[in-house]
Amino acid sequence: MPVSNVAGIGNGARNGVLLKGSEVIQDFSNVDTIVFDKTGTLTVGNPTVAATELYEKDSDETLGYLASVERESDHPLAKAVLNQIGETNFYPVEGTEVVKGGGIVSSVAGHRVAVGNVALMEKENVTLSKKVQKDVKRFEQQGNSLVLTAVDGELKVLMGIRDQVRPGVKANLQELKDLGVKNLVVLSGDNQGTVDVVAGELGLTEAHGHMLPEDKSAYIGKLQQRGQIVAFVGDGVNDSPSLALADIGIAMGSGTDVAIETSDVVLMNSNFSNLPHALGLVKATANNMKQNIAISIGVVLVLLTSVFFSEWMNMSIGMLVHEGSILVVIFNAMRLMKYKLKGRKEQKEVSAPAEKVKIS
Repeated sequence: MPVSNVAGIGNGARNGVLLKGSEVIQDFSNVDTIVFDKTGTLTVGNPTVAATELYEKDSDETLGYLASVERESDHPLAKAVLNQIGETNFYPVEGTEVVKGGGIVSSVAGHRVAVGNVALMEKENVTLSKKVQKDVKRFEQQGNSLVLTAVDGELKVLMGIRDQVRPGVKANLQELKDLGVKNLVVLSGDNQGTVDVVAGELGLTEAHGHMLPEDKSAYIGKLQQRGQIVAFVGDGVNDSPSLALADIGIAMGSGTDVAIETSDVVLMNSNFSNLPHALGLVKATANNMKQNIAISIGVVLVLLTSVFFSEWMNMSIGMLVHEGSILVVIFNAMRLMKYKLKGRKEQKEVSAPAEKVKIS
């Protein structure tokens, strides 16, 4: 392994970036497009209920049905719903069906309960009144993820759930642009309105919602067919196909074991600000390696030329010059151990607690 790569990998390890091998460095240094998953990557991954609309006078029983269904799921949105509802009556749940990209359908106390997005409601033939449609549009424009609950084909509850953007992400994305990344893209299974709000807030190049895992992989494949060198950043099991397909897969340290295993780079402690440092580091490492190659070749050429055209050159001097050049290469590579992204101030990620909104 070239000494430059050893120094670069060492710097990364000390600064919360795990680079899995020297071959990753060259590919990563050439990346011109970075694709992000939204939840847990650009956002904190701790969503809370921001707004609620109830479409019946007495909703206690329905909220109990909703909580009973969501208790069956480990999805972050389900946890947000349970935290919001709090203490309630739980009912036996049977025949739970997970609808891919939609939500959950279960039998609760003899009722068919569907919990999920608008697409699931359409699949369940749930009619959305004009008021509901306006509420849905309003929630999406506010950047909320939607959780709708229907009981026996009638919509009862609409919740808007918001996840905070990671502190400092906008500045970090600008650093990536300054490092030569031309395209910053977010792909999410969330609704398009919510994804657009996040993209607009962060200044992303493209934003695509309603994306299933296979849709994300297909989109990355299209980018690669255009000749773009793509890095994908994600944290979940569903992100694994995209992490594997991308030229460089980057996993958040708090992500699933599958995502971390599949990735080429891991951002330890899920510190997003390590991503610009990682890109700057691999670029500096690649340049340093080129410098060392030039030094080595240059010294060899000087020695060969001296053999033919100089009377003072002998074996002892040649070995001395050669060994000296090796030391120069090593000292040049050691500069990478102190590498820091230019113009960067110390950043600390702080997850501010989200305000809990009462159901009314």
